[in-house]
Amino acid sequence: MGKRVLVVGGVAGGASAAARIRRLDAEASITIFERGEHVSFSNCALPYFLSRTVEESDYLVLMTPESFKASYDIEVRTGHEVQAIDRAGKTIRVKNLATGEEYQEAYDELVLSPGSSPIRPRSIEGVFLPHVFTVRNVADIVKLDQYVRREGSSNVVVVGGGFIGLEVAENLKEAGKQVSVVEAASQVMAPFDPDMVQMLHRELHDQGVKLYLGDGVKAITEEKVVLGSGRELPADVVVLAIGVVPETGLAKDAGLTIGETGGIQVDPDFHTSDPHIYAVGDAIEVYNRLTRKPARLPLAGPALRQARTAADAMYGIHGTNNGVMGSCAVRIFGLNAAATGLNEKTAKAAGISCDSVYTMGMDKVGLMPGSAPVHFKLVFEVPTGKVLGAQAIGTGNVDKRIDVIATLIAMNGTLEDLKELELCYSPVFGTARDVVNLAALVGLNVLHGVFRQVHVSQVRGLVEEGAYILDVRTPGEFDMGHLKGAVNIPLGQLRQRVSEIPRDIPVYVHCRTSQRSYNAIMALQGRGFDNLYNISGSILGISNYEYFTDVTTGREKILTEYNFL
Repeated sequence: MGKRVLVVGGVAGGASAAARIRRLDAEASITIFERGEHVSFSNCALPYFLSRTVEESDYLVLMTPESFKASYDIEVRTGHEVQAIDRAGKTIRVKNLATGEEYQEAYDELVLSPGSSPIRPRSIEGVFLPHVFTVRNVADIVKLDQYVRREGSSNVVVVGGGFIGLEVAENLKEAGKQVSVVEAASQVMAPFDPDMVQMLHRELHDQGVKLYLGDGVKAITEEKVVLGSGRELPADVVVLAIGVVPETGLAKDAGLTIGETGGIQVDPDFHTSDPHIYAVGDAIEVYNRLTRKPARLPLAGPALRQARTAADAMYGIHGTNNGVMGSCAVRIFGLNAAATGLNEKTAKAAGISCDSVYTMGMDKVGLMPGSAPVHFKLVFEVPTGKVLGAQAIGTGNVDKRIDVIATLIAMNGTLEDLKELELCYSPVFGTARDVVNLAALVGLNVLHGVFRQVHVSQVRGLVEEGAYILDVRTPGEFDMGHLKGAVNIPLGQLRQRVSEIPRDIPVYVHCRTSQRSYNAIMALQGRGFDNLYNISGSILGISNYEYFTDVTTGREKILTEYNFL
């Protein structure tokens, strides 16, 4: 007889562990217990059913109990909840939710993959009203879809500006609803720094999604959502996407060790504190390879790798566990956004000495149809130049650029390594010097003091202080929109007008993409100027801030009105 292996929970972690165990052991008796209706479904695709990007809810279901049995000889019991673990007797107590019957099952090895639950704060009045929803599984998204398609359900308030919240907001807007997003923090999408996330704020606004930042929910009634500021939003439907908490009740009751982040503590092979019990997925505590601290990371990719490692360890196969770095991507209407590793605010909060550069390159050769800028921020350690993380936003394949950085981080790469990376080039796919290589060159210049920079987030203060800002774009570009008080001396006229530039006060130089401003600084430094600073990010990034005056669209008024800063 082979091992008797029981798996609590399906989807990415549990189902993958079970399938790997079967590949390693043809004789094992494997059973998955899933309290929900489906054992294997695409969590990340759930919001796309709301807009019918995924045409049928059945398409979200990846495997059924019958297909698991046929393909892997694995028994799956949906609608069965594991209620207790007897570690001494190596049994679990299971309840059939349909009949109420309770029974015991013995195991040789047990895998816990209970996942996480959406937060529904009891401190908010009205969170259990029938028009308030969370999104965790196929049944949840079907119920939400049925409700929002009822006559009269036109105003939707999404509470939370993370992945699920924004994807639900996008798809409900595509379905024709009036959507508002409420986020208690000062920005959406925590993996991105404030200077990058402004583009996502603007995209939401431009697509007709009302965005309320720095304002939490106080109460929910049958007709409205009341914010902490006192503002009232009409709400026929409310979707809570505040975050998730790990499902650790079963583990706690069994006396398994819980880590400092609230997840189940595991070793590098994903053993819990019991040598015959493993845990994977959203419910566990992981190791962040960059901060070198415990963390939680409820993402499908890490769960798949954890499941394989745990199954391998069960059969004496030991690999390496290098921890996580948090690579992620999201689409918000016309913009694609991706990030990996540490952003600047997280690195500084972890006490890591770091700096960053914000560059803009084209996603393909500019004369190719559909070419567009990639806004790219690279974070690196000072003084080592070790790459810590990156963020990219654009209409093209930004995920490709972030995947490059994620690979480099995994290899403990530096700015020098990134500078020398030989990447694919064709005019229809990219540029001869990709934006990631460009960012490395700029980073090395900053690291070695070739020139000094200020970040785009500092520009507002410079404008308010009346700083001398030199705009080296063409007069036509300047007339279309510029920083308040900026002086326009085009790069082509700089050498002839060098006497107009002060030497006794700081001069902050910018253009459209920081390239012309860099060339201007190098030319002026060659003429003895030592008071120059390049504005990192430059005009395309600055245009997301209220101190950019766009005379054609009134962008400054819009950004001030909606408090995007």
